[in-house]
Amino acid sequence: MIIAIDGPAASGKGTLAKRLAEALNFRHMDTGALYRGSAFEVIQETGNPSNEQDALKGCEKLKEKIQAVSDLNSILGNPNLRNDETGNVASIIASIPSVREALKSIQISFSRQKKQGFEGVILDGRDIGTVICPNAHLKLYIVADLETRAKRRLKELQSKGLDATYSAVFAQMRERDDRDSQRDTAPLSTAKDAIVINTSGLTEDEVLKEALGHVERIKGL
Repeated sequence: MIIAIDGPAASGKGTLAKRLAEALNFRHMDTGALYRGSAFEVIQETGNPSNEQDALKGCEKLKEKIQAVSDLNSILGNPNLRNDETGNVASIIASIPSVREALKSIQISFSRQKKQGFEGVILDGRDIGTVICPNAHLKLYIVADLETRAKRRLKELQSKGLDATYSAVFAQMRERDDRDSQRDTAPLSTAKDAIVINTSGLTEDEVLKEALGHVERIKGL
C-alpha cells in the first residue's frame, strides 16, 4: 500500500507521516530531505542555488552519498538539513526542473520497493500525489492557516535556541509558499482525489486518528 502525503511547510505533514508509518508499520520517506540534502551540498561547496549546474552538482553529491550507504536515514537524518538556511536553499533549487528530475527516480524507486517486514510505504512532500505517486492508494493533503504554521515554526526555532521573530518567520513562510506553488514544474497543489485535512485546530493525536480512519476505509474497499 502506498500513501502520499503533501502540504506546505509546517502544516504537520511530516509529523503525521512519521506517526502514521509507525502505527501502520510502513516505511517512510521525507522527500523534502532529498532537496534539503542537495541544498546542503550546494551550501558546502559555496555554490549558487539559482544556478542549475551548481544545483545539479549538489544532487549528484547527495546521490553518491546515498549509494555508498545501506541506511538512507544516515544521510537524510543529518540535523544540518533541518535549519532554515538549508530549507530556503532547498526551496530555491526545487524550482529547477532538472533538479526535480534528478531526484525523482530515488522517490519512485522507494515507493515501489517492497521490504520484508513492512506493510507498505508513506512518502511526504509537495508533489507526491500529483507527480511521484499519482496512483497511490491514499492521498492526503495536509493544510493549516499561515498564522498557525508561522507560530509552529517560530516555536520550533526558539526551542533550538535560535533568534527569530514571528513577523520574520511569517514573511519567510509566505515567500516560500509562493515559490513552491508558482514554480512551473511540479508546483505545490492538491491532487484531485486527495483528502484534505486542516490541522489548524487539531492536536497531533486528532490528526493521526483522522488519517487512520481514512486508511481503514481504503483497506475495507
